[in-house]
Amino acid sequence: MTETIPPTAKPSGVERLKLASRGLRGDLAEQFAAGGTQVTEDGYNLLKFHGTYEQHDRDSATERKQQGLEKAYSFMVRVRIPGGALTAAQYLALDALADRYANATLRVTTRQAIQFHGVLKGDLRAHIAAINHALLTTQCACGDVVRNVITSPAPRRTPRHQRLLADAQALSTALLPASRAYHELFLDAAAQADLGTEAEPEPLYGPAYLPRKFKIALGLPEDNTADVLANDFAAIALYEANRLVGYNIAVGGGLGMTHNKAATYPRLASLVGFVGPDQLIAAAQAAIALHRDHGNRADRRRARLKYVVEDNGVEWVRARLSEHLGFALAPPRLMPHLAMPELLGWHRQGDGLFWLGVPLPSGRIADTDEAKLRTALRIIVERFGADPVLTPQQDLLLSNVAADARDDIEAILRAHGVTLAEQMTPLARWALACPALPTCGLALTEAERVRAPMVASIDAALARHGLGEERISLRITGCPNGCARPYAGDIGIVGRMPGFYALYVGGDFEGTVLSFKLLDKVAEDQIAATLEPLFAAFAGQRLDGEAFGPFCRRLGAERLLDEISAKRQAA
Repeated sequence: MTETIPPTAKPSGVERLKLASRGLRGDLAEQFAAGGTQVTEDGYNLLKFHGTYEQHDRDSATERKQQGLEKAYSFMVRVRIPGGALTAAQYLALDALADRYANATLRVTTRQAIQFHGVLKGDLRAHIAAINHALLTTQCACGDVVRNVITSPAPRRTPRHQRLLADAQALSTALLPASRAYHELFLDAAAQADLGTEAEPEPLYGPAYLPRKFKIALGLPEDNTADVLANDFAAIALYEANRLVGYNIAVGGGLGMTHNKAATYPRLASLVGFVGPDQLIAAAQAAIALHRDHGNRADRRRARLKYVVEDNGVEWVRARLSEHLGFALAPPRLMPHLAMPELLGWHRQGDGLFWLGVPLPSGRIADTDEAKLRTALRIIVERFGADPVLTPQQDLLLSNVAADARDDIEAILRAHGVTLAEQMTPLARWALACPALPTCGLALTEAERVRAPMVASIDAALARHGLGEERISLRITGCPNGCARPYAGDIGIVGRMPGFYALYVGGDFEGTVLSFKLLDKVAEDQIAATLEPLFAAFAGQRLDGEAFGPFCRRLGAERLLDEISAKRQAA
């Protein structure tokens, strides 16, 4: 067995902060009372657990510095929404808060959450309290805890999909910390003045919480919309006819890495066992305990559960999970290959009602000169009472729509300039992008703001080879941390330095195989030209039924690079 933490390793500064924070309280109440525009580094690290990150506008930073001004600080606030399911009333409440406290936009994340951007420090507590008044929370939307629990967003009124949502909500509630710090800081004005409160015992997380974040996803073999294997803990529900027999459990997924640090890498979760229908929460708690007890607390770059699994092996992991469960974990059951269904456009729910999957470019719900998307969605939710569901593909499903309302809803969207799914190419429909610049402090280059031109140029290259209708997943990130899951799709474009990207290919559309790095530094304006020789080879050399990612994996990096080199020489 490889030691995850050397016995003499010194805990990181963040670990020491958590231990001394009195259950995540720290001196946050004093920092709020002090006013100003930002918090200390310790405050920054503790606020993550409460669902918010301090950011600044990187576009204006240099100019403001030259003018002798401080950076334009604000906060990103993330709402924890298990399974992405909202009521119409909750969505409208969040929409109103975007104007009241944020930058007039909502952003759907790849974890079925909603983010607000541009929230000022002086508005932070009122904003978070207002979110709670809508019967939602930001607690543990970030930080070294279990993040938002995701699953298939499909509002199919079947026992299978309704069980997935119920499981996601049950896990989300059961895995919250015991600390009352969140409620004291943001919801209870009387408690905010009590700076002497001691930390409550944390039976699940322990006094230092987890070494790093912990992500959970649930799915079905026929519905891997949540990319379950990219998570620390994945549960795939298995049915015989309409009877749930249990869950295949996989652990150790995670996509973050650091450029030029070979000890960090993306990894898909490994199947380790099977549990019965009533053992899901216990299995998740066992995986959390495994991370808590064996994760690396000295080096945050190596602190995810995936490294514990990789360093020690599946059999060791199964033995540790069995110890925590108190019984021998059964081996995983056989299951079909995971599939990725189409959720955009109109679909029958199975109860006489319909849902409409509306594409949201990069997940951003905003009114622009080109389209009044936010206004259109507000009108539809208000008028028809449609309940929105957020998807891991950064889109939105308008659920519970009566048949006679379908034409009216489409008319509203078209009148406001909203592009519907049938107007988009498959590549555009399945493209993901993280926010990156100007707000993310980790971004090395652009993602959301280059998504549209990058998709258009790659689409044009596909069309030139008769591949315009090919279903290909494209994921774009501004850094290697993997928020848009770039290593688990057909094509990953990963920020390397300003204006340059690492190019990954060879994964698969269903999220069951990792891609590999083909090139390290490709200029933004050369991405499509670099991919085009691969598209040409794919059009001429693919096997019957072969998809683009598996084709690239079959050929391998050397042959793919030869194709690119030959094209350049011919030009």
